[in-house]
Amino acid sequence: MLNSESRSFDVVVIGAGAAGMMCAIEAGKRGRSVLLLEKTDKPGKKILISGGGRCNFTNLFAAPDRYVSDNKHFCKSALRSYTQNDFIALIEKHGIAYHEKKLGQLFCDKSASGITELLLDECDTTGVTLWCDAGAESISKNENSVFELVVGRQKVQASSIVIASGGLSIPKMGANDFAYRIAKNYGMKMTTPRPGLVPFTFEPSDMDRFADLTGISADVLVKIGKVSFRENVLFTHRGVSGPAILQISSFWKLGDTVQIDFLPDTNLMEDLQRLRRETPKNGVKKYLLQLLSNRLMEKLLENVGELPEFGNCSDKLFEKIVKGIKNIEITPNGTEGYRKAEVTVGGICTSELSSKTMEAKKVAGLYFIGEAVDVTGFLGGYNFQWAWSSGFAAGQYV
Repeated sequence: MLNSESRSFDVVVIGAGAAGMMCAIEAGKRGRSVLLLEKTDKPGKKILISGGGRCNFTNLFAAPDRYVSDNKHFCKSALRSYTQNDFIALIEKHGIAYHEKKLGQLFCDKSASGITELLLDECDTTGVTLWCDAGAESISKNENSVFELVVGRQKVQASSIVIASGGLSIPKMGANDFAYRIAKNYGMKMTTPRPGLVPFTFEPSDMDRFADLTGISADVLVKIGKVSFRENVLFTHRGVSGPAILQISSFWKLGDTVQIDFLPDTNLMEDLQRLRRETPKNGVKKYLLQLLSNRLMEKLLENVGELPEFGNCSDKLFEKIVKGIKNIEITPNGTEGYRKAEVTVGGICTSELSSKTMEAKKVAGLYFIGEAVDVTGFLGGYNFQWAWSSGFAAGQYV
């Protein structure tokens, strides 16, 4: 039975993850009474497991061109209003030691719990009320344009509602479609969600082709059309993973072919032709096996045939070798899905929201932030930065 008395707040933020906590803090700083709802038993669970438990909390190179969206300009305003340097300053204010791992990726020296403790301290300082094990079961607007929520057995009223409940990735952490259902209830358009930053699965022919390579990693260049990433690839028992694959997966659609160059720094054709002139009696295979893991190179050369001495090789054979190493094509039959996806690509259509405030254009007082929105960052701290930036932006207006 519902509690007959309703609790009233200026703002209710639904979802105590990175974006939700940031928004609650900023609203609290403005003197707004804020209720932060978290349907699981504690806030920031995704923060705690991220970056191998050390939280890749932002990236030194965060910029609009590191994000995937139907509207590539939408994220500019929020990213400008709260930058990576702003979050770094907050980290330093709280005395959290951090380091750059690679490619601008910043991690805590110690546990990711330092980030959640920082956010909870800021929530406490700004007077935010936090309820855990408390999910919003319904949202409506009354005749006075006040939002009414049912939270367990409690009624709650607020003039502003912020949906920060995330996307569909990692369902074991409580991910669900709550944000999408609310958006659809208010007639808002969606960009079809799909798993992002996720490993690929092989079709049977590629599975047979690469089955012996499970556990092998290599530095590669991967491409889909004009989009490319230079990082490591890792062969798995179901397909391919590793940073390069996770990056390109956010751009992949069923039927797309992925090209992999296993020697991205090498002009292999030129090298082979030079060695034919300089060392005609040396063996080609012996040379090639020095360039990559033996198992990997053997597999890549499997269909090339017999490899003689350099002096007995034609350009046509060299072309076949180069194609087998620098232009491998795979056509994934799918991905590992939301279970292994780090993020959700797609979500609430950016045309439905103000890029400055994150408020829904059709519903005054309703805001969407973080992963629920059709803005997805590259691998490496960019999605946390979007959470901080979008949460900050909404927090200035709720």
